[in-house]
Amino acid sequence: MSVRNLEYLFAPSSVAVIGASNRPHSVGAAVMRNLLGGRFEGPIMPVNPKYRSVAGVLAYADVESLPVTPDLAVVCTPARVVPAIVSELGARGTRAIVVLSAGLASERLDDGRDLQQAMLDAAKPHLTRVLGPNCLGLMVPSLGLNASFAHIDALPGRVALLHQSGALCTALLDWARSNNIGFSHFVSLGDSADVDFGDLLDYIGGDPDAHAILMYVESIKHARKFMSAARAAARNKPVVIVKAGRVEEGARAAASHTGALAGSDDVYDAAIRRAGMLRVFDTSEMFDAVETLSRTQGLHGERLAILTNGGGPGVIATDALVLAGGVLASLDEETLGRLDEVLPDTWSRANPVDIIGDAGGERYSGALRVLLNASEVDAVLVMHAPTAVVDSVEVAQRVAEIARELKGQGAVLASWLGGAGMQPARRILSEGGIPHYETPDGAVRAFMHLVRYRRNQEMLMETPASIPEEFEPVTATARLVIENALSAGRELLTEPEAKEVLAAYGIPIVETRIAANPDDVARVSEQIGPPVALKVLSESITHKSDVGGVVLDIESPEKARDAAVQMAERVAALRPDADIAGFTVQAMARRPGAYELIVGAMTDPIFGPALLFGEGGTAVEVIADKAVGLPPLNVKLARELVERTRVAARLSGYRDKPPVDLDAIYRTLIQVSQLVCDLPEVIELDINPLVSDEHGALALDARLRVRAASTSGAERLAIRPYPKELEEWIEIGGDKLLLRPIRPEDELRHRAFLDTCDSGDIRFRFFGLVRRFSHSQLARFTQIDYNREMAFIATRASVGGEMDTLGVVRAVTDPDNERAEFAIIVSSALKGKGLGHALLEKMIRYCRQRGTGELVGEVLAENAAMLGLAKRLGFEAHRSAEGAICVRLALGAEAPVTA
Repeated sequence: MSVRNLEYLFAPSSVAVIGASNRPHSVGAAVMRNLLGGRFEGPIMPVNPKYRSVAGVLAYADVESLPVTPDLAVVCTPARVVPAIVSELGARGTRAIVVLSAGLASERLDDGRDLQQAMLDAAKPHLTRVLGPNCLGLMVPSLGLNASFAHIDALPGRVALLHQSGALCTALLDWARSNNIGFSHFVSLGDSADVDFGDLLDYIGGDPDAHAILMYVESIKHARKFMSAARAAARNKPVVIVKAGRVEEGARAAASHTGALAGSDDVYDAAIRRAGMLRVFDTSEMFDAVETLSRTQGLHGERLAILTNGGGPGVIATDALVLAGGVLASLDEETLGRLDEVLPDTWSRANPVDIIGDAGGERYSGALRVLLNASEVDAVLVMHAPTAVVDSVEVAQRVAEIARELKGQGAVLASWLGGAGMQPARRILSEGGIPHYETPDGAVRAFMHLVRYRRNQEMLMETPASIPEEFEPVTATARLVIENALSAGRELLTEPEAKEVLAAYGIPIVETRIAANPDDVARVSEQIGPPVALKVLSESITHKSDVGGVVLDIESPEKARDAAVQMAERVAALRPDADIAGFTVQAMARRPGAYELIVGAMTDPIFGPALLFGEGGTAVEVIADKAVGLPPLNVKLARELVERTRVAARLSGYRDKPPVDLDAIYRTLIQVSQLVCDLPEVIELDINPLVSDEHGALALDARLRVRAASTSGAERLAIRPYPKELEEWIEIGGDKLLLRPIRPEDELRHRAFLDTCDSGDIRFRFFGLVRRFSHSQLARFTQIDYNREMAFIATRASVGGEMDTLGVVRAVTDPDNERAEFAIIVSSALKGKGLGHALLEKMIRYCRQRGTGELVGEVLAENAAMLGLAKRLGFEAHRSAEGAICVRLALGAEAPVTA
């Protein structure tokens, strides 16, 4: 249901407490104490038939007796009466309820429903939102609202905390208060029966009072909703997440190496990265990370220079950086020369830049200025160890001055070593906007937060297409193979069938044939030509080499027959329960020195299809060198997936070994990604080994598991791909134009388009004169989440072959898909030629097709052309409260279109 009515949860004008109590140490008493102890200005109404008053406030016997309808109700009654109370509140008009009661999911009614489902059924007819059950409650400190039974209040602040564990929530609240950390929102989700992380990210992601969002997550229920909301929130502000359950075991019953390797935490990790969030691993690190992200300018690169007055701290920081996978900047000769001009002869002449223990503020500022101006440096960690001959406060002042003067040249972090004596200097750093840390390794950890966040933000902006541009799969062939297997009642495809599916997607394979018995093996091997490889064919055997089911380099048909006889005997002895369907024979692939890799896909119960890449071979589980990502992929995302593995360093070549054809690996990953996007029946896929060298990649063995599907391939993805199928060619005034969804790479052309529009068109579109659009504004226009927003642009080939943007129509849909708000602007040179009509008509078709309730827009009263277009397309018009004209089109049925 998403953000609907959440304003009553976070900004109520009145609160009722159902189950309020005077009994000491009861939840009802604690909630009343917290509500009354805050600065909440609205009425607080206790409901309990046992009391005339609670905490000195007049009590009411039931919901019906309340003098006003509460915007928000807090329910702290026994579980069995919660559904009835929710029904009463909903009927009364309450639109948000916090249910603190526990045990609803474990107790059932006579009709078979558990109490939690009955509660949801009671809320649904009234569109009443429910936070919980089994939660601590929520706080909005800026409103003085503490609708919880926490033992202390949250301090006001600019960070929202969304937490799934009530017990940890109270401990974290205590810790935050003792460290003077405040919150804009403090929310305990409990069982998340209705309001979940996706809803809260949607609402708080757009709340200007929250500058960052912190999350403690144990599980996610609705993957696409969560990913859509997370990606939207992460575009606006830092989102930092702690995901519990890191050591949860993967799917042990999986029929492939991929399924065994990719545990659920790997998929969560992939989802967090792809959503542009930052994952950390404990709550103190969570607050450090948000402090770093909110105070530091975005990184332009990942190369760190370390500036220190002591060799020891520099070594510690360097060790921490390298061990964490960071990059120590290599200072070039020009930078070294400039440092020589401002530093004594005894400085280290290397990175870390050790400027010696007697370094004062002038020496620090001179060196920092050089490093921030160096093209090979992206960030500087400034460290200072106290000495008797230097004023640590003065050093901090000079560092803060240079950081302020050269803001935007590079990120600056600091570590002033020592105890309480360093607090005045650290305060100056804080006031200067420089994040600071007590230890060198703590500072490096913070820098790596910036690095990982930068990488994840880059992944957030990638939008691979739903239809591949690099190759043309023969999808019909692959579907036929899968349908035949399913018709025969089989989930596991034979190796030849699996390879046929791969070949249909352009993945190079070795020809593989089936032989029913040893004599057939001899005949087939003679047809293929020696040498050949022989493998056992059995649905029952996942890993053939474990039972002696693989023999390589067989040099003649006779030896192939003998090998088949011996193989059958071995397998029968080791796996007497296995059903042997025959053998497969394939030509030996002579690739000396090639790497054995694994590429696979599996289906996560939460996030759907996930992809795996790593080092393959028979010891793949032991090596456990893997990276997991979410489809769809493009080249950049495929490269990132490969680079997260240990084997990636060797693939680039070393000593006398040439680099492999990395493009062939990336292409294979993209092809597998497309396969699982197109074919929802595929639930597991295993290419092991995928042999790779400088000549390309080749799938030697393949395993593919299928199941009848109830959705399309794209519907089961956690991230909606670029909808290439919505591209459409039209003709306007004799010109062929391409109408298509906008993409991130359109940013520069979008700027050029807006620059060509006259000031009147800009005012009509943006309700004011915008002289220059910033990068962040243009990024927001072009980097959209297709699951909830759509922008169609009209493009035309220019003289130089580039596709110029000529117009754009945009619609942003509310998370409930009830309403989409649209806006449109067309090149001033093309007004009156029908382009606006074509763009808006395309948006109407799109919104209607996805089931959106209505399309609305605000139009300035003097924009006669737009009002005329809206009328011709069937929109109704009326004046809004702001004085503009609101145009509205109901999309439930075809609207009349006039000429």
